[in-house]
Amino acid sequence: MLYASKQPYAFRRNTAQMTQPPRPAPTSPMRRRVLRAVAGMPALWLAGLAPARAALPSYRLVDRLSWGVSDAELALATRLGSAGYIALQLDAQAGAELPAEAEAQLAACSSLRQPLLETLVAVEAQRKAAEAVADEEGRNVARDAYTRELNRRVREAAARHLLRALYSRAQLREQMTWFWFNHFSVFQYKSYIRAMLADYEESALRPHALGSFRAMLGAVAQHPAMLRFLDNELNLAGRGNENYARELLELHTLGVDGGYGQRDVQELARVLTGHGINLGEPPALKPDLQPLYVRRGAYEFNPARHDFGDKQILGRTIRGRGAAELDEVLDLLAAHPASARFVCRRIATWMVADQPPAALVERMATAFAGGDIRAALEVLVQDPVFAEGPDKFKDPAHFVLSALRAAYDRRVVLDTAPIQGWLSRLGEGLYNRASPDGYPLVSEAWNGSGQLAARFEVARAIGRDGAGLFKAAENMAPAQAAGFPQLARASYYDARAQARMRAQTRRALESAQTTQDWNALYLSSPEFMMR
Repeated sequence: MLYASKQPYAFRRNTAQMTQPPRPAPTSPMRRRVLRAVAGMPALWLAGLAPARAALPSYRLVDRLSWGVSDAELALATRLGSAGYIALQLDAQAGAELPAEAEAQLAACSSLRQPLLETLVAVEAQRKAAEAVADEEGRNVARDAYTRELNRRVREAAARHLLRALYSRAQLREQMTWFWFNHFSVFQYKSYIRAMLADYEESALRPHALGSFRAMLGAVAQHPAMLRFLDNELNLAGRGNENYARELLELHTLGVDGGYGQRDVQELARVLTGHGINLGEPPALKPDLQPLYVRRGAYEFNPARHDFGDKQILGRTIRGRGAAELDEVLDLLAAHPASARFVCRRIATWMVADQPPAALVERMATAFAGGDIRAALEVLVQDPVFAEGPDKFKDPAHFVLSALRAAYDRRVVLDTAPIQGWLSRLGEGLYNRASPDGYPLVSEAWNGSGQLAARFEVARAIGRDGAGLFKAAENMAPAQAAGFPQLARASYYDARAQARMRAQTRRALESAQTTQDWNALYLSSPEFMMR
């Protein structure tokens, strides 16, 4: 859903996206005990009573710089030392070094084997062929086949994302890839965006996740996923569409309080006219317009659809000259101090605290000036609040992925569908945010009792046998024997050594009757919910 008002997103969220899952009925004494405890957890967290961590650097760095503590990640951080581990995670060129089984699954994904233009031409042809079937039964069969193809492509995109999040050595890059997808959010169920997701993540976001914000801003602005999601292909001279212009200012760069007005939105929409998608032949243009035509894959700048008048944006005159106007505006936005503060505040909110210290945000913004993401992250990681500040409540993605990393370490998941299902159940499914604001970054969106009860169910599934994670998906790899993990390992004892575990939690774990119950209690404990 797109919006015409310039109200902050706090006042115009899609509340259906925030609905907490229902609390399941307890069916065992252990579950009744845990669910009674879960009901009181939000009050404890919101009152600031979560236990403080006492500072083993490797553990804290792993917990914050990665998707979650695992024995292998702790060993790596211990071997490299704090400075070495930080340097590794800030290295934009660091290799992923995935396990062979994970690499094999990535290689089996076909979504990126052909250019995006060819992919979109193929899926659009399939859609048109389905609509052209004469009889209703045959048309429905063809439509179902088209939908299955789009769903297959989004499953592959999600599998690539999740396997890298779980096993890549470049953990900070994977966290920031998630962050940037959320920042430049698109919704999978609009049009054929499902066919674009893998390319959007791989070409527009991941390469710049620790690099240049300006480069990423340009890559997003020319990617068909964003142009289709925010309707910019409908934006042409004399018949403007302000959707992308508004979100580019409010959500992607300056922020709602960034000093722009409605006139800036209107003028930016004029700059964006003509930027769209073309899956067919180039248009026939007048000789004077032909040199201004731009085509890169499925992206097109069509000068015949562009408003060539001069524009005024943030007090600057943008001369009407074609596609270069957008480059000038993106340069202006990426270098604007309001963009630096807005983006850095969001990064700090996601990684450190719901209300990050203003002085930290300002230091990050100074380092970010011009769009240097790595420099801003280096300021964040080196700040005392990163290593010594209060814990941050895990959003669903951090909860699920950290639970999997804690439980199974480097044992490679063969089917990511259960993970995708858990994330969706917890309200933060990959590519599922319908509105362009992305998922909330603050604790209050995720720490309700219904959410926590649902997390316990996820913890039970992960701590029992993985709920199908190690059964081969579509014959990509041989099935592995099922079995429950042994979570009382090095990472758990490291946590205890730092006095992370409250006495109540330790007593609850000691009372567990089975390993599976111990796992569920540990993964649903207040301490595990924090990072």
